[in-house]
Amino acid sequence: QVQLVESGGGLVQAGGSLKLSCAASGRSFRNYAMGWFRQAPGKERDFVAAITWSGGSTYYADSVKGRFTISRDNAKNTVDLQMNSLKAEDTAVYYCAAAGSRWRLVVEAYEYDYWGQGTQVTVSS
Repeated sequence: QVQLVESGGGLVQAGGSLKLSCAASGRSFRNYAMGWFRQAPGKERDFVAAITWSGGSTYYADSVKGRFTISRDNAKNTVDLQMNSLKAEDTAVYYCAAAGSRWRLVVEAYEYDYWGQGTQVTVSS
């Protein structure tokens, strides 16, 4: 069992930056591939970024590539999403997710076992 709590959301102007953090509780955090997803009002939940259990590999949606960076600290049980050059279309609720015993990048939402409650990111234009 893993519990995930996101933080760091807020209101920012276009072009600005935010750093989201996800704190995981429970055992064996390093056994989980991690990911970030987002959901805008009236839209489906979309993949944003993923990272392997070791942090050695990352993968990004085309819409955020070059602007967002995912990282993790297995000693602190945290995974972060640094978001730069934010755009109005990045406005959404951002969710952290964990996929157990997946020794690879996980992109599909259905493969994730645990989800956080989400944190709101609003980018004003």
